[in-house]
Amino acid sequence: MRAILLLVFLLLSGLSVQAEPLPREQIETYIRAPFSLGDALNDDGVYSLLNSGGSEAGYVFESEPLAPLPGFSGAPINMLVVLDLEGRFLDVQLIEHNEPIFVSGLGEAPFHKFFEQYGGLSISDSIVVGTPYGDAAAGSQLVYLDGVTKATASVRIAHESVMGAALAVAREKMQGLATAPPAFPDPEYQEDLTWQDLVDQGIATRKTYTNAQVDALFAGTLWEDDDPEAQDYPDEPYLDIWVVDLGPTSIARAALAEDSFDDLQSFLEISDNDEPILVIETARHGLVSEDFVRNTAPDWLSAEQDGFPVALRDADLFVELADGLPDGTAMILRTDRRLGFDPSRDWVLKVLAVREHGMFQPETGSVTLEVPHITPERFFTRPVQITPDPPWLEALRNRQTDMIVLGIFLTGLVAALSFRMNALAAQPLFTPLRLGVLAVVIGFVGWWGQGQLSIVTVLGTLRAAVEGGSFAFLLYDPFSLLIWAVSIAGFIAWGRGLFCGWLCPFGAMQEFAHHVGKALRLPQIEPSDAWDRRLKWLKYVILAGLVGVVFAAPDHVDKAAEVEPFKTAVTTFFVREWYYVAYAAGWLFLGMVLFKGFCRYVCPLGAFMAIGGLLRGRDWIDRRAECGSPCQLCKVKCKYGAIAKSGRIQYDECFQCLDCVTIYDDSTKCVPLIVAARRRAREVAAE
Repeated sequence: MRAILLLVFLLLSGLSVQAEPLPREQIETYIRAPFSLGDALNDDGVYSLLNSGGSEAGYVFESEPLAPLPGFSGAPINMLVVLDLEGRFLDVQLIEHNEPIFVSGLGEAPFHKFFEQYGGLSISDSIVVGTPYGDAAAGSQLVYLDGVTKATASVRIAHESVMGAALAVAREKMQGLATAPPAFPDPEYQEDLTWQDLVDQGIATRKTYTNAQVDALFAGTLWEDDDPEAQDYPDEPYLDIWVVDLGPTSIARAALAEDSFDDLQSFLEISDNDEPILVIETARHGLVSEDFVRNTAPDWLSAEQDGFPVALRDADLFVELADGLPDGTAMILRTDRRLGFDPSRDWVLKVLAVREHGMFQPETGSVTLEVPHITPERFFTRPVQITPDPPWLEALRNRQTDMIVLGIFLTGLVAALSFRMNALAAQPLFTPLRLGVLAVVIGFVGWWGQGQLSIVTVLGTLRAAVEGGSFAFLLYDPFSLLIWAVSIAGFIAWGRGLFCGWLCPFGAMQEFAHHVGKALRLPQIEPSDAWDRRLKWLKYVILAGLVGVVFAAPDHVDKAAEVEPFKTAVTTFFVREWYYVAYAAGWLFLGMVLFKGFCRYVCPLGAFMAIGGLLRGRDWIDRRAECGSPCQLCKVKCKYGAIAKSGRIQYDECFQCLDCVTIYDDSTKCVPLIVAARRRAREVAAE
């Protein structure tokens, strides 16, 4: 049976399955008003997002088809992500997952709440899950998302999936979108400039359109004859506009009168993310219509950078220009750099030329006049973008102290079992010492460190191998990964015994339950040898069934894995639905009369560990020729039934309790040693 299971693991490792996007009608149910779902943009399930007016407002997509990073169940966590055109998260919702801790542990509410934190953040932000390390919060550009206690590894995987999918869409659909923080005016840079310097160096941009040029744009339309002045004076300017970025103080000082400069600086102290833009128009067009309301978006002016709209708004500041500037209509506009505008790169001011046709209910038509502008980069500075550490490093850093303590504990335990095992077993207080170690395993490894290994990890790894997925999810829980590494390394030295006998928190609980049962003098259940052999095969049947569920019904793996009571007893501290608590507590109560019944007969993780124990390279328990015949003491005393009548150790069932080692070295207990001692005594007496 064990060899067959190993073969199954190997044969299935090359298969691959591709996730399919959800149907359109199912995606529509996740879109929140006033938005609606637009057309599909590709075959990967990316849709356009429409606003209430039917215009494109962003993108809608699932994370799984674009970033199928497997979770701890082996299946990806699927989220619906909604981005606006500037790469800001409008919404992130959980669609589907099989994360065991949320399915039937903490419940899904904390998982849903985690995704609420994305609203308003940008894909250009350096977002990490966790808390600042040390005093890193001071002045840090990292944006921290609160994790979920006991489920940080799962939410890290979910976050990486969200960001991976969002960046994939940005690369394809937002080719011009900057994914780095935009430049901002350098407060340290000063330059003595005049208005003429601004003109000569191209810092102030001027663009002129004549009446004839605008007439040509309206040619062939309903409105081509609706501007008599343009036809009468074709060479006169229709639009004569100046554009100046007032963000850099040196430029603002050269363009504004002193009072207006001071007002602008006071404004920027409050609105420090805004970039102020001065526009001056000296011809007949003007800047805004008669219906314009101050402190709102100008109706005739808009902007664009890299093909994406830039939101402009009136700064509502009184504008008094410096001496020597053109005489005309002036206003200061503002745009928020956090929305993706980079003042150090080219952008275009768009001016709407509007005409009306008809007298009573005129029809309105318009053309767009473009004014390209760029401000030299020397006036700006760009923050050094902090690249977040890899998620595995963040996870390791967040558990640094726990990892150090666990490393010391594991080093001491492995050293004792490797080099001083017989001396350890020979200690008069060996049983209290062993129980002390198991208490640390329950308290620190289990309840505090959440290091209870589970068959869920094995099945998730198998599923990732079968579906061609990533094994990166293993790195998100470094505490458990270290225990896995030591346990797997222990296969070679001891087989399954290191983990099952010394490092399993639930196994330790059962051992304590046994000692409580003995203290209460409860009658003990001892299956016959025949029934013991039969029952030990049950755990392999359960393991095979779980492997079958991975392929036949993968969405039900988390429920099937509840055959393990580990989540209830360790992860959630018995705070779950009553039937889960009754199941876990039932095994512990049974352990008071049937020694470690779950471990011996039911545990699928134990079955996996036993298979891994086939890698064992030595028989580490010493045996004598008399072991088994005539002496049966070790077999009788072995509560695991791991010693055959022949005296041979069945290492696939040995939990490394060291009881037989204690007997082997004890001259008052080991029958061959007692017989040998008596023989020597008789020989001495005969002499």
